[in-house]
Amino acid sequence: MKKILVINGHPDRAPERLAWALSEAYAAGARQAGHEVRRLDVGALQFPLLRSAAEFNEGAPPPAIADVQRDIKWADHLVIVFPLWLGGLPALTKGFFEQVFRPQFTMRWRKNQMPQGLLEGLTVRLVVTMGMPAFAFRLFFGASGVRSFEKSVLGLAGIRRTGTTMFGGVGSESDRTTAQPWLAHVTALGRAGR
Repeated sequence: MKKILVINGHPDRAPERLAWALSEAYAAGARQAGHEVRRLDVGALQFPLLRSAAEFNEGAPPPAIADVQRDIKWADHLVIVFPLWLGGLPALTKGFFEQVFRPQFTMRWRKNQMPQGLLEGLTVRLVVTMGMPAFAFRLFFGASGVRSFEKSVLGLAGIRRTGTTMFGGVGSESDRTTAQPWLAHVTALGRAGR
């Protein structure tokens, strides 16, 4: 059994949002299988955006962010659900990860100036929603915004990706009939702890 932290990265934490429903579906599946689950909504947290390298490198994280860092240290596996906005993470979600993934939490610099990840052993699954077809995002854009997040943020911290699930053609997020197969798929991933 795993300790899983599910992060809903949609800036709007309303239950009508597909990202909220996918986060809930994964958490429900994981709990059904006996995994220990914690869940958080980025849109519910209060934190400032970083405005200088000094803040990023040396500043103390605000209390809400320190709590998230403790939850990440507790977890064996992360699940990060977010909508694709302008090819990448929404601005608030990116600001959240800038706050959380400060250098003193995620890496240390070796003498050869290469980073060593401090979160090695932790795994992650990304669940990404988007308006365009997912195959088009992969084929024409190389999934660049998602790949950059995987490598430049998660990878530098030593976190190993177990998979990325992309749901494209997302229109009205309130249409749960269309979303039912997606929710079932994510529930199954939760049960498997992947």
